[in-house]
Amino acid sequence: MSKERGRGIAAVNYPTGMNLGGDPTQALIHSTTTGNFVITLSSTDLGQGAKTALAQIGADAMGVPVETIIIDTGDTDTGPHCMGTFASRLTHRAGNAIIEAADEAREVLLEVAAEELESSPSDLVTDGEGNVHVKGAPDRSISVMDAAMAAHFDQGRTISGRGMGFKQKSDVDPETGEMDPDSTEAHACMTAEVEVDTETGEVDVLDITCTYEIGQIVNPALVEGQIVGGAWMGMAHALYETTDPYYPTPEHKPTNFGEYSLPGPAEMPEVEHEVLEIPSQTGPFGTKGIGEMSATPPIPAIVNAINDAVGVQITKVPVTPEDVLRALEEKEAAGDGGETDEDADTDAGSAET
Repeated sequence: MSKERGRGIAAVNYPTGMNLGGDPTQALIHSTTTGNFVITLSSTDLGQGAKTALAQIGADAMGVPVETIIIDTGDTDTGPHCMGTFASRLTHRAGNAIIEAADEAREVLLEVAAEELESSPSDLVTDGEGNVHVKGAPDRSISVMDAAMAAHFDQGRTISGRGMGFKQKSDVDPETGEMDPDSTEAHACMTAEVEVDTETGEVDVLDITCTYEIGQIVNPALVEGQIVGGAWMGMAHALYETTDPYYPTPEHKPTNFGEYSLPGPAEMPEVEHEVLEIPSQTGPFGTKGIGEMSATPPIPAIVNAINDAVGVQITKVPVTPEDVLRALEEKEAAGDGGETDEDADTDAGSAET
């Protein structure tokens, strides 16, 4: 018995958005009296950092500090419509909606500031630091807060905007089946190296190396969290997670999260990753989606590495120690397990004699 090492590879392309009647998401934006901007959405942050990324998009589109952006994800009764947080679509769809809403609100902001500065709106710019000033004349300026105060209390105006991230539904060609099912696609390639104990069937993941192409990055720290977290999640799917370990028999099912098997810090390898930024033509500032795809390539990469290590062909997940040992037994029973290259050479020589 020994420990065998193997390497597996997997490559994926992953769609952003779905062909669901236009797949729309709406956004509303308005200023407070003190110059903050509230972006109202029905889009749900599931812990992936969507509020942070969307606030950054809103701040960039408005030309104001990100600290002045408030993301309000109330509920679907009071917020504008959103199809949902799925299909790795949220940053793409909500981001486009926010940019459209911000463009409308920013136009009003510049009109208000122009009246206060006795200038033309077309001659004004925002500096990203909370001010509006005349192009080429930074000393002729007004703060966004003062402009918001003037809008509310002097000019009687609302600095607000509406936007929607939308893609027309693509009907299926009845003759060819051709359609356009998504808005953009991200790509990834991953290699995994494993060590398999042929006596116990246990698998250790030694290394995960990957490259992701996800369009323009909005927040590098959030992207890294998605990649590393997705690698952990994919590894859990590949080797640990199951509610029916002896399916179809119901014995030994976990009854609570304490009995549900997951990899811990000791099992998790270092995840080496690189990100390629190739802007999308349809995404907000060139972004695509990364969400779900980060958990996809680890599964086939790890299973392929196991198969490479011990010369079997396991086609189910999770790959438990029992699965490895059973595959090795089947391999040996089929006559594939005991012959070495030296034995094969000897047999060939005998046959020639």
